[in-house]
Amino acid sequence: MIKNNPFTSDTFTNIWYKHFVKKQTLFLFNFINNINFYKLSIFPIYINVGRNLTKGISYSLNAQSSLKDFKKKVCLLYDVPAFFNIKAGNTQKGLKSLKIKQYPGFLIDLEKHKNFNNYFSATFSKSSIQKFRRYKNRLEKCFNITHKMYIGNIDKQEYDSIFNSFKHLLTKRFDDKQITNNNLNPKEWNFYYDVVYPLILERKASLFVTYNDNTPIAIRLNYYSEDIIFDAITVFDIDYNKFHIGKISIIKILEWAFENNYKIFDFSKGYFDYKEKWSDLKYDFEYHLYYDAKSIKAIILANSLAWFFRAKQYLRDMEMNKKLHEFTYLIRKKETQNRIISEISESEIDIKDNMLIALNLNNDLSYLKKNIFDFLFITNEHLNNLKIYQVKHDHRKLILLKNKKKSQLLLVS
Repeated sequence: MIKNNPFTSDTFTNIWYKHFVKKQTLFLFNFINNINFYKLSIFPIYINVGRNLTKGISYSLNAQSSLKDFKKKVCLLYDVPAFFNIKAGNTQKGLKSLKIKQYPGFLIDLEKHKNFNNYFSATFSKSSIQKFRRYKNRLEKCFNITHKMYIGNIDKQEYDSIFNSFKHLLTKRFDDKQITNNNLNPKEWNFYYDVVYPLILERKASLFVTYNDNTPIAIRLNYYSEDIIFDAITVFDIDYNKFHIGKISIIKILEWAFENNYKIFDFSKGYFDYKEKWSDLKYDFEYHLYYDAKSIKAIILANSLAWFFRAKQYLRDMEMNKKLHEFTYLIRKKETQNRIISEISESEIDIKDNMLIALNLNNDLSYLKKNIFDFLFITNEHLNNLKIYQVKHDHRKLILLKNKKKSQLLLVS
């Protein structure tokens, strides 16, 4: 059991209930502590409040309880991390359980390391660490970068602004990948918006934001128990891709975690390359099923559910879920025509001063941001030293980027 699990807190469960199963009756069972359930409409299957939107359910069994209230029933608990070491099992005659392995999970055992630098050197090679520091130094050289942790207190207006940026960056990121993202489902997103603010005030959640001036360019949503940080949703502005701000954001949040004496940093469920590289423990998320072993109906339902989730995980292992997200993106998204931007040699055109029209990033140049930021990365110059011009030349749209070190001519078509 973990202490002060945010996903079984009154705030989290009450807000989840209002968003997803309002007007349904909640149930508590004598055999299990600390978990509210709701019932599926047809079958006697009871599912934990929070369902698949938690990052780790914890619970304990009451071996001394009566099973009278559990006759002919099945209970399903989503997303129980194996590292919680919950003693699921047949604690009473007539009560049986099944564990179904689902998503992989990844974490860092912070207690194994004296401090962040000790962890860093134990996890990455010297050349990798030098690269990370070079990315960080270059980001700070090219932009006015600040990092801010919002936990315990946040102005509501500022919260709203950050969440708007959060949604914008996630949409932009997954449009670029051309797959759907469940977090952006309006029902889910509205839940996150409503639940995170009060949890921040209770120090059970935080938003960690990286800013360029006053603009968020990386945002992390984390949840907190007494000793664990759960990394829930993270995103960065893909226009800054050259600067690897996703890695920089991880470094900054881990520095904060060590400074504040957390024991575990949990990257949570789902496989991504970066999780495997940064973590030192891989574990499984499990679904736990409890059922009345004296009821034929309960036995059939429990084993049918177990078969269904095992089949679903098999398809996940075959990456069918990724293909499904790509397909749903294609059928939901309207066709958009992206500009093609290519670099051309300046020697092709004799550029005169009277051909140049000065522009700035406020001149609706969002389509050029990635190229501009890549140029800054290569030249290692601050954005303030950059000059942007449109070149008047024939029928082609030409953009000239220029700073103290270099210039670059771009053709936009």
